[in-house]
Amino acid sequence: MGDLTSSPSSSSAYSNPSLLPRRCSVTKRRDHRSSHLTRARFLVVVGLALLRAAAAMPRTAGLRGGGAAVDVEDLLVRVKNGADAELAEVAREVAALAEQGRLGEDDDEDGVLVPALLARLAGAGDAEARVRVMAALRRLSRCVGCESKERLASIEALSSIVRSLSRDVDETREAIALLLDLSDIPQVRQRIGRIKGSIVMLVTLRNAHEPGTHDDAEKLLHMLSSNPQNVLLMAEAGYFRPLIHYLKEGSDMNKILMATAISKMFLSEPMKSSLGEDGAVEPLVEMFKSGNLEAKHSALGALLNLSSSLQNAEILINSGITGPLLQLLFSVTSVLMTLREPASAILAAIAQSERILLHKDVAPQMLSLLNLSSPIIQLHLLRALNSISGHTNAKRARAKIRQNGGVQLLLPFLTEKNIDIKIAALNFIFNLSKDASQELAEQIRDTHLNIFVKIISSPTSGNEKAAAIGILSNLPVTDKKITELLTEANLLPILISLLETNITAPLTPQRTSLLESIAGVLIRFTVPWDKKLQSSSVGHGVVPCLVKLLSEGSIRAKSKAATSLAQLSQNSLALRKTKLPRWLCVAPSAETYCLVHNCQCTVKSTFCLVKAGAVSPLIQILENDDREADGAVLEALGTLMQDEIWENGSKVIEKGSGVHALLRIAEAGNSTSQEKAIWMLERIFRLEAHRERYGEIAQALLIDLAQKGDPVLKPMIGKILAHLELLQTQSSYF
Repeated sequence: MGDLTSSPSSSSAYSNPSLLPRRCSVTKRRDHRSSHLTRARFLVVVGLALLRAAAAMPRTAGLRGGGAAVDVEDLLVRVKNGADAELAEVAREVAALAEQGRLGEDDDEDGVLVPALLARLAGAGDAEARVRVMAALRRLSRCVGCESKERLASIEALSSIVRSLSRDVDETREAIALLLDLSDIPQVRQRIGRIKGSIVMLVTLRNAHEPGTHDDAEKLLHMLSSNPQNVLLMAEAGYFRPLIHYLKEGSDMNKILMATAISKMFLSEPMKSSLGEDGAVEPLVEMFKSGNLEAKHSALGALLNLSSSLQNAEILINSGITGPLLQLLFSVTSVLMTLREPASAILAAIAQSERILLHKDVAPQMLSLLNLSSPIIQLHLLRALNSISGHTNAKRARAKIRQNGGVQLLLPFLTEKNIDIKIAALNFIFNLSKDASQELAEQIRDTHLNIFVKIISSPTSGNEKAAAIGILSNLPVTDKKITELLTEANLLPILISLLETNITAPLTPQRTSLLESIAGVLIRFTVPWDKKLQSSSVGHGVVPCLVKLLSEGSIRAKSKAATSLAQLSQNSLALRKTKLPRWLCVAPSAETYCLVHNCQCTVKSTFCLVKAGAVSPLIQILENDDREADGAVLEALGTLMQDEIWENGSKVIEKGSGVHALLRIAEAGNSTSQEKAIWMLERIFRLEAHRERYGEIAQALLIDLAQKGDPVLKPMIGKILAHLELLQTQSSYF
């Protein structure tokens, strides 16, 4: 005991005055008793101190595998109270302990670590801390009890994890990995889809193809696709593979659910194409063919939404849906009547594909349904027929429709009150008139012509005007009765006014069609055999509009404008006035004097191309890559190369850089254009100045054409080569 009094512990105990015995003057016996009391009190004090120390010590985990004890409460305090940097450090420790198997359900008996980590995950402002917390939760999810897992599977917990999907790469990667680990819990799979934006973010990550996130995102989406509602959310985000799987292999109810969703979904063109490429069309067609009424209805709705894609239209035609759709339209079964409208709308959509022409009986069958259908179905059928007749290779189809009385069937629709049906019928007649102008003229009466003029002159839509003018442009220009009626109806100034209004506006498809049609009708009012009509047209201001079209219109409008100018210019030579006598005191105006026609020329008096400023824009058309207008342009320029004026005309064309343009046509134009261009070049190369300037450039091309070109061209090419002194005039070329 004497040793204890001298120990550091005893000194420490006695250093506290409250623990020391009070001293007083006593006898030796009392001193001896006091000594025993002091030792006893010391033992009590030491024992109490040890008890207090034991009580103050935190509860520790049991030793496992020889490792040090884990202080769960210390970890908890640090998780709750540490700053973000401390949080990241303690989360790293938790993850390591869980990975080593030293922090499981037995250690965290109260399940306090998981909710504490989740609480900090929701509020942590540092990305590194959030990444470490999620890594710790991943490790803990494998070794904690059911109650902790339930907390991990709560909406609040999952929402915190999902928010990390939209952050930086490391955090996103950890969040996906954690969600994937938790997805073996059924509640997790049910709840992730209910978290706003979760499916969209997962689909985005899958589509991004980032290493470390793409595969996990796809795996997670696959696991979530066991829930049909999640599949619908994926489809809305543009990921269709699970939906197509349900369409192919799901239950009947799930197939209907998916088809109905497609029918109501807003789909961009790429999304529609993607669905078609991935195989959505075929199972929907099968549903329509063999399903019950509900399945047919949902399948048609989905197909209607997909059919506006030209690619899907071709898939639908190849799937053999055309026949069943027509069969449905012919059906009189009352229960199927509700399906007729979507069926006709799908026919209108798939008719945009030229593959529809492979089904030769489709157009006549639709034509026979026109007068038996409701207005909505009539409109869809007219649009389908209009598409069919408008295809590039539809000449036979148009002929078959006309043989089946198509024009006569359509003419009553000209007075239709439903404007959409009226426009569709007008467009259909326009397409049928493209290659049957005389046949059409025989079927159209004065009353119909008056209807067309009324449409053109009234404040109707541009589409309606364009179709009506287009029909008139396809009527034969040689029909003088039609020209007379249209002239009496005062159509010409109406057309010129429309042309002036639309020619400078931005070219939309509708405006382009309108300008082309107007230019086509103006050919009727500029025919060369009616100088009086030509003069009337020029007086109304047609020439400036035609010249403007050469620069502003489409290639078709340019071609038609060039034809009208060529027709006017054909009579310029006959209309030229004799030069004023030299003895007149007043000299002729330089502005009106024309070097080509060698007279006083004006647009109104002689319809002169030079005075109209048409030569340069005509040559410019030849310099473009599109060859459609070449023939009309060469006809117009050729009027300046007539026998009496060819020399002056050659100079004007050469001055406008026309020689290069003509050589281009001689090389790349069609046979008719080549012949016209070489005819003009032969006259141009008669002049020595032109031979000196362009002979070297032209000779290689001309020799090549003489050897390899059309034999019809050889005599004329031979003349040019003779002008260039490359060939004797006695050559066998002539």
